[in-house]
Amino acid sequence: MSEELKHECAVAMVVLRKATVAAGDFGGTKLSLLLEKQHNRGQDGAGAAVLSGNPEPGTPPYWICKSASATPLVDVLGAIAKRSDSFSHKESKEHKEEGEKLCDPCGERQERIFLGHLRYATFGKNDAAFCHPFVHKSSCLNRTLLLAGNFNLTDNQELFDDYVALGHHPDSRADGYLLTQLMAHQLGAAIDDQTLRTPGRPAARLTAADFSGVLGRTLANADGAWMLCGMTGDGWAFATRDPHGIRPGFFYVDDNVAVVASERPAIQAAFDVPPEAVKELPPGSALFVSPGGEVEFADVCADGSRPEPRPCAFERIYFSRANDADIHRERKALGAALLPQILKATGAPPEDIFFSYIPNSARIAFHGLLEELFKSCPLTQHSIPRFGEIAVKDAKFRTFIADAASRREFYKHVYDVTYGLVRPGRDTLVVLDDSIVRGNTMKNAILPMLDRLGPKRIVIASSAPPIRYPDCYGIDMSTLGELVAFRALVNLLGPDAERELRACVTTAPSPSLCNLYARFTDAEHCAEIARLLTPPGMKAEVAVVYQTVGSLRQCLSNSQLPIGDWYFTGDYPTPGGYKVLHTAIRHYLEKSNERSY
Repeated sequence: MSEELKHECAVAMVVLRKATVAAGDFGGTKLSLLLEKQHNRGQDGAGAAVLSGNPEPGTPPYWICKSASATPLVDVLGAIAKRSDSFSHKESKEHKEEGEKLCDPCGERQERIFLGHLRYATFGKNDAAFCHPFVHKSSCLNRTLLLAGNFNLTDNQELFDDYVALGHHPDSRADGYLLTQLMAHQLGAAIDDQTLRTPGRPAARLTAADFSGVLGRTLANADGAWMLCGMTGDGWAFATRDPHGIRPGFFYVDDNVAVVASERPAIQAAFDVPPEAVKELPPGSALFVSPGGEVEFADVCADGSRPEPRPCAFERIYFSRANDADIHRERKALGAALLPQILKATGAPPEDIFFSYIPNSARIAFHGLLEELFKSCPLTQHSIPRFGEIAVKDAKFRTFIADAASRREFYKHVYDVTYGLVRPGRDTLVVLDDSIVRGNTMKNAILPMLDRLGPKRIVIASSAPPIRYPDCYGIDMSTLGELVAFRALVNLLGPDAERELRACVTTAPSPSLCNLYARFTDAEHCAEIARLLTPPGMKAEVAVVYQTVGSLRQCLSNSQLPIGDWYFTGDYPTPGGYKVLHTAIRHYLEKSNERSY
């Protein structure tokens, strides 16, 4: 994607099912690998927690570290390593018998559960206080709770009100804090209930079925998307996914460990296992690991329903790493599917077209485009397609110039351009991107840079359909006015735009905005987007090509199942999505840039 788009967070959890898994800091090392391999999913903050299997009274039952510095993951991984070194040094003096091996760095403490998180901020400040895991402290281990997740809620205010109505006084509105406290309340209620049913027992021990009920009651009124991992102070671990499966979640279990992560390749790399060994956590289900290491699965939908799966399409297009075999194949298919539209938009013979892409996330789709090009086009000595890397983003480029005109000039040089590949005045330049969301970088940096090469025509091709609607399940694009596809619609509606949009929010929540988009053809919409993206003084003609929703669905591996494509179609999986859409329309009419949820 040519512009930064903040998005999903990452979770990781390692549970040692046996007290003697391996020598050294096995759990800490594996957690560090899982976080490192998912660094693409969160760079605003990081956190990790480690739970002891049998904490001694007078000592903390868990170790925790959080950071929201400029290098949060470096901080947390360093703290994990430092913690391991300190324990190893201490125990090297306590255990000097020849041949003795330690099963973990904490000796008799027997650390069992390792929980980590990487954060992209969609709620709250970029501050360590908002980093996961969140903690509910209690002097009772079975009431102590740590929670981390990749989630976004559309009804955070309603859940806040519910928590207050239960008699609590929350000291934060952060969604992670709120979910933790709500679950802690339900956890405490389950323990109290069991204690009443079994008088005389000093400490209630819940079962997986009990925990399933706790999760179900906690999430019964939650509207949104989630992949949650957590643990209690007495050694229970759990992971659960939203009923529609919007957010991804995968697990791996063997005799020694149970592992959960947001992406399959992270588990494969950390534990050196094949793809088929890593399973997808079923939507609406939870994985539980008891203090004794037993693994169970349970349905946590409070009403017993099983909604239609709606996994987020953007995971396949952009967010997840392409070293997952399925995602790699899908992205290649997305590039290949664009070829007919691209060739039509160029209006030029193959020998006068130069193909490239915006690095780096569109590279795999570009490979698919090239493969289809070489298969489909008749090749002669004079018509071999030309392609190359025309633009490279300068990752170290920074500017702190205060003067606006100078800052705009520097902004044009965020990318380094490769001269001498495009023939000035003759070639049509095709550039593949994996999505065009706001269009600011495209207009202010990329297109002026490409125009300096002197192409006759520039075709910008997006392997994703146009983003016409706000997202509220994790992706940071809830403001309609910043979406270039929506701005194009407003222009096409002309003087009637405000009246038409106002009519969309005077009725009950429905995808009525779809009716406005349907008045115009895809060609008309793309032409207006191209006009909006074209900067002043542009010499080359600009055209824009988008993937169709139909082609997108055909390219995805699970195309036989419904796809979560609400940002393209307006078909939201939960009532909260339509509420957010109407709020976003009202904010646009009120000229407000406030988040819509």
